[in-house]
Amino acid sequence: MTASTTAPLTGLRVLDLATLFAGPMAATLLGDFGAEVVKIEHPAKPDPSRGHGPSKDGVGLWWKMLGRNKRTMTLDLSKPGGRATLLRMAAGTDVIIENFRPGTLEKWDLGWPELSAVNPRLVLVRVTGFGQFGPYAHRPGFGTLAEAMSGFAAITGEPDAPPTLPPFGLADSIAGLTTAYAVMTALAARERTGEGQVVDMALIEPILAALGPQPLWFDQLGHVQPRTGNRSPNNAPRGVYRTADGTWVAVSTSAQSVAERVMRLVGRPELIDEPWFASGADRARHADVLDEAVGGWIAARTRTDVLAAFEKAEAAVAPVQDVRDVMADPQYQALDTITTVDDPELGPLRMQNVLFRLSATPGAIRWAGRPHGADTDEVLTELGLTPDDVSALRAEGAL
Repeated sequence: MTASTTAPLTGLRVLDLATLFAGPMAATLLGDFGAEVVKIEHPAKPDPSRGHGPSKDGVGLWWKMLGRNKRTMTLDLSKPGGRATLLRMAAGTDVIIENFRPGTLEKWDLGWPELSAVNPRLVLVRVTGFGQFGPYAHRPGFGTLAEAMSGFAAITGEPDAPPTLPPFGLADSIAGLTTAYAVMTALAARERTGEGQVVDMALIEPILAALGPQPLWFDQLGHVQPRTGNRSPNNAPRGVYRTADGTWVAVSTSAQSVAERVMRLVGRPELIDEPWFASGADRARHADVLDEAVGGWIAARTRTDVLAAFEKAEAAVAPVQDVRDVMADPQYQALDTITTVDDPELGPLRMQNVLFRLSATPGAIRWAGRPHGADTDEVLTELGLTPDDVSALRAEGAL
């Protein structure tokens, strides 16, 4: 049996109208577990993610991952023929994901009233920077702005350095994961009610949820979390430490028992008897003493020796790895976290596998991202359009 017949979302039909990362990532996650995803792009302005980051032989590599398990077609929704075609597709679709600025679909007469009229069971997912209403709703919004507005940048970096933004799409990725969850929630509701609904996903909200209880702390205590670099206000020792051979390891002591094992390992068991050692927050206030003890011990040993000693002591440690290390890491290899996908354009590609393993109905990467508009004719033919219909759409500039 193949993944296409066993995957849990087989038969779920998704139209991906979104660009860049959060919306398309959600569609990718659904496609990884069997959903039939059609990526719809503007005929002259494809998803900008095709041009983000390095390319090989003129082919964007990021797109190969973001566009996997999707068929691709072109459609200009601002053209009458494009609008009519989308409505025809929507009639047989379960989920539409879009990230236009609020009001754009409505400008094309493709808002919720029109879409739900042709398919009352449709789930329309609207991913924007700031949501569908409120004073910022019509501003252009990107993940970087969410990382700044949410409080993430304010707590990231060294205390005496500027706020730090992540060098990758953190807010978009969190929103993409959340959007996939929102889709499944809306579909579960549809099972009970028989009706679809609109999902309003704002990039500024999921990352704020991921930051934890900061609003609660401020509400109840007036507490504002400061920048602490790699240190944690909740436990110590915690951070990255340089080894004798010039590499780095990360140590965590979130559990009291682990903190005690670390101090015994590094030859400072007397610190365990200090009154302040009994809680993570108190240990954090004595991070200088603990970092000196742990850092000094690690600095005198190679990374291999440090990792072996920590493992023997059942203390929590991990190497600080770059992508080269990740590709060779035996645990990732055992899990097939980085898997190989055959691609007709570039040959074998190695990329992250599906997010989790299901024992009975696993997901799979069936193909990597396809060229712009590669499946337009096939999708439209399946929709019931004749060759003359397709030619008319092309003549209009809708394809």
